Amino acid sequence: MQSDVPRGAPFDLATLGALGVSPQLAARYAEGGWLVRLAQGVYAFPNDEFGVQGALKFLQRRVPGLHLGGKSALALHGVRHNLGSREMLVLWGDARFALPAWFTSRFPARYVHASLFDWPDDVLAGATLTTPPGMPDGMRASVSERAVLEMLFEAGTKQSLEEARNLFDGLRSPRKELLGRLLSCCTSVKAVRLFLTWARETAVVDVDDLLARHALHTGSDRRWMSRLADGTLLSLKPHG
Repeated sequence: MQSDVPRGAPFDLATLGALGVSPQLAARYAEGGWLVRLAQGVYAFPNDEFGVQGALKFLQRRVPGLHLGGKSALALHGVRHNLGSREMLVLWGDARFALPAWFTSRFPARYVHASLFDWPDDVLAGATLTTPPGMPDGMRASVSERAVLEMLFEAGTKQSLEEARNLFDGLRSPRKELLGRLLSCCTSVKAVRLFLTWARETAVVDVDDLLARHALHTGSDRRWMSRLADGTLLSLKPHG
């Protein structure tokens, strides 16, 4: 077991079972100090200070669609604003899930489960997740075009509007066709309108060309208005 299970990540009973270690034997190993029980069915080696990457890859095998999203993904693509060493990780996934205490006690993080995109097929969903340079194989993060919409979805709630705008200003040369396809299947009127508004102000893309080539869900012809948690009144026109 000690030679075949790699260090640097938690492991579960399925991994141990493949080596002939039953749940009862794993429990005895934990009682004897050979293993550390992190949660029911989840173990690690003593003194194995595993990193966030190993822990995330472990969770990815358990949670459909789990990936680094929003501003965490943007940071991996070089879009940062006052990024602290203990910045909270933003994780997205396709199923309801509560991050385990063994993970959040080591790595400050929050999990988002929302139907932000009405995917036309599985191809686009998969094509907008990538392994950024410097990350281990299998680690998934949103491409920057998807990450910015995930961030805008949370703007004014979990994500401050000021920081969201500062990060938006850091976008450089987004892929227009991919961006148009993502916007066309984005279900959040706020995220779409906020993108169009800031895109006009920053000229990061040609908004009129985008609207001419893609049918976007912008809601009614009236302004979208909402009072944010900090008291700010957000007012967005349909087409930016």
